Amino acid sequence: MDKTRKKALTEEWKNRRPEMGVISLRCKETGETFLGPAGDTQAGFNSIRAKLSGGLHPNKRLQELWKQHGEEGFELSVAAVLEYEDPLEDHTEELETLRDLCLAENPGAVKIWK
Repeated sequence: MDKTRKKALTEEWKNRRPEMGVISLRCKETGETFLGPAGDTQAGFNSIRAKLSGGLHPNKRLQELWKQHGEEGFELSVAAVLEYEDPLEDHTEELETLRDLCLAENPGAVKIWK
C-alpha cells in the first residue's frame, strides 16, 4: 500500500464516529438482562461474543446461560446511545453513567462486567 493511501485510511479511521452506548444481552429463556458500556457498540458485541464462545467471559452467570442456550438464545440490542461531540475524547465516565441509568430503568438487569 502506498503512503498516500495509508495516510488517508489512517485519517479516516481517526475521524470515524462509532456508535457509543449501552449494549444489552437478554436471555430469551430466563429473561435475565445484562448491560454494559461500549465505546463502539458493534465492536462491543463482537468482543463479548468471542469471550462467551470461547468460554472466557468473567461473568459466570452470563457464561453459564450462553453455554446452555447459545447465541441464538439471546437477544442482543443497543439499550441506549450516547450523543457525543469529539470521538477522540474519553467517554468512559459518561458511558458508565448511561449504563447506570439503564440499570435503574430495568431493576432486574445486571452489569455485563462484574
